[in-house]
Amino acid sequence: MCELFGASSSGPRDFSPWLMPFRERGGGSGDNPDGWGLATWDGKGLAIVKQPEPGCRSAEFARLAAMTRARLLIGHVRRAMHPPVPGMLNTHPFAHACCGREWAFAHNGMVPEVIAWQPAVALCHPDGETDSEHAFCRLLAAISNSYDSGEHAEWIAALAELAGKIAAVGKFNFLLSDGRLLLAYGHDRLHRLERTDADGAMALIATEPLTGDAWQPFEAGELRVYRDGVLRARLRAGGKRG
Repeated sequence: MCELFGASSSGPRDFSPWLMPFRERGGGSGDNPDGWGLATWDGKGLAIVKQPEPGCRSAEFARLAAMTRARLLIGHVRRAMHPPVPGMLNTHPFAHACCGREWAFAHNGMVPEVIAWQPAVALCHPDGETDSEHAFCRLLAAISNSYDSGEHAEWIAALAELAGKIAAVGKFNFLLSDGRLLLAYGHDRLHRLERTDADGAMALIATEPLTGDAWQPFEAGELRVYRDGVLRARLRAGGKRG
């Protein structure tokens, strides 16, 4: 049911040791053959490359996995569930503008009930048909009146509250970024690896551990907020700060 990979670092770095095994999760070592996508940020802003094909067989994904240097990254390999067909507009990550910034989002799980929620979202209109992109638009609408660039701000609490409501009607693990922060919400299936090395601080997020390192599972309903590879905020189930 799709898999996620996210990274936040204190500076641009090579993530190939993790991107290479993640690529194999796209129809090789994992049953996610219906598309892959990679969102990255560097000094030029957000760039997204994606294709509705198995990541494990994609020469472009192999090239990006080997050559990409970034400080912030969101990756996704898809198993098509809603709708149950591949397609470019339904391939993650998705991008939409909000609050003067370009956001990217990728999701693991199913929350089809969100599509019918009222009122309709005026701020953000999905380009594709997925429940994931509808949920993304709902999250942006929830924070649009309170967003700022701080790591401990009101908008993060509003995001966590809505994430919990969406998770209550399905499965909702996601990665979200405004180009500064990496926000990772683990409803029931997410892991983290945090370390400091010669290249500085780094935080990795993956649906399942990608290497033999000491990955740690998220608590159920946990939202973790990273900036420059460092944990800046943590909200647990019920909106409690960690």
